[in-house]
Amino acid sequence: MQDQPLNAADFDLIEDILLKYGDDNSVLNCSELDGYFTALVSSPTQVDISDWFPAIWGGQNPDWDNPDEAKQFIELSVRHMNALASQLALEPQTFNPHFEQIEHQGKPLTLAEEWCFGYLRGVSLGNWPELPAPLTAKFQAITLCAEQDNFELPADLDVALHQQNVAAIGPAALAIHDYWAAQR
Repeated sequence: MQDQPLNAADFDLIEDILLKYGDDNSVLNCSELDGYFTALVSSPTQVDISDWFPAIWGGQNPDWDNPDEAKQFIELSVRHMNALASQLALEPQTFNPHFEQIEHQGKPLTLAEEWCFGYLRGVSLGNWPELPAPLTAKFQAITLCAEQDNFELPADLDVALHQQNVAAIGPAALAIHDYWAAQR
């Protein structure tokens, strides 16, 4: 099925391909790709594969080792986009952004920065018009997170505040999706 959610092995394969062919200008992990696709399926206008696919790679398609690898990556990407589109439209209560999980000071911590980078990449590619004021505040939850550089978390990180900020991102993405869906 073309909208069947990806499993862990599918995400691992995508991650391997992103790392193999990516560079500093490309999407580098599944979290960023999930944010990117979430923005694309939420976009006020449809973005064609001829635009969104090369943008994954910083504007230039990879020099694939073999065509089967490219085909598999495209199929998994399209399937993930379709699953996200179905989920956001039909089962929004099940939407759960694919954030990264790390360990910080011996405890699990959710990071959303990469997802937000990808989301903003999708917004830029979709050339979104300005959102109305109530949604601008929600959008700022995503942009604020994308502006943070948490690759090296400070020892004094306010974990509760950080998690509160991360928790606001999924609902913000849903509200923005719903707004643009109603405008289409």
